[in-house]
Amino acid sequence: MYTDFQIANRKIGLSYPPVVIAEIGINHEGSLEVAKQMVDAAHLAGAEMVKHQTHVVEDEMSSEAKKVVPGNTDVSIYEVMERCALSEEEEIELKKYVEAKGMIFISTPFSRAAAERLERMNVLAYKIGSGECNNYPLIEHIASYGKPMIVSTGMNDIKSISKTVEIMESYNVPYALLHCTNIYPTPPELVRLGGMQQLQKAFPNSVIGLSDHTVNNNACLAATALGASILERHFTDSKDRPGPDIECSMTPKELKNLIEGSKQIARMRGGVKEAAKEEQVTIDFAFSTVVSIKPIKKGEIFTKENLWVKRPGTGAIKAEHYNEVLGKVATKDILKDIHIDWGMVK
Repeated sequence: MYTDFQIANRKIGLSYPPVVIAEIGINHEGSLEVAKQMVDAAHLAGAEMVKHQTHVVEDEMSSEAKKVVPGNTDVSIYEVMERCALSEEEEIELKKYVEAKGMIFISTPFSRAAAERLERMNVLAYKIGSGECNNYPLIEHIASYGKPMIVSTGMNDIKSISKTVEIMESYNVPYALLHCTNIYPTPPELVRLGGMQQLQKAFPNSVIGLSDHTVNNNACLAATALGASILERHFTDSKDRPGPDIECSMTPKELKNLIEGSKQIARMRGGVKEAAKEEQVTIDFAFSTVVSIKPIKKGEIFTKENLWVKRPGTGAIKAEHYNEVLGKVATKDILKDIHIDWGMVK
């Protein structure tokens, strides 16, 4: 299946720098103008991909949602989404605005109607929120479009995620799985990057990443070192804005640092424990080789009193072979402070 895939001209996978998703989400509080200001800030910071949230409230929630208050706000989830949702016309305009700046627009549909709206808008890929990871009817509906899907897996275990993966693979869609903890903000001890590594092991055909809700870039940078190919954080142009997700949102400076830092860290991944060929210039002065510390006559035995190891590492017999020379006999007269070679040893 897919160990990497592509959205527009952006290739995503371990062979490429991590893609950083700047999630505007609902941080605009229902204002298209504020959303555009956030897009401007993300663009200036170097973002390649901006994510929105598509809420068609009446299709997303029953009236019971008016009684449910999330942990990061003091009003019902129904009220939050009703206040923050953009209309279809506004979202179309936002998508055009993002794409006019050369960035990729994706969004999370929270209902069938939202998914159908995004399909009418011809989005290039779908982001699935953690709450929808086990919404198998919605997963199948979106997978039927045949477009790449990036799925957050917070609050789900390997068993429930497996069913989502089965659906996506049955529709032959490229997909990614993002480890996530849905606490806003997430304390460091609940990030649990071991969960991301478990996803890597359980789903080797998947691109793996992190959707993070902590208050800084540390988790995303650590995840990059462990193999994350996608990094998602909420984004705001200012921490002074209202909204339930602002506290765990990155600023333009943090976004810029995350993009640059993750690129560097990705280049540090892999490799094996051996000397790099570029280290030879250091090996030449840093390693030690076997050296005479007294004049040695032909036929004299090499001992600890006349032989030791010294820099540089340009001699013929490396320090690791010192004990192999001890007890052997010199084949010629050797002055003090001479690097020994094997031709001098019998």
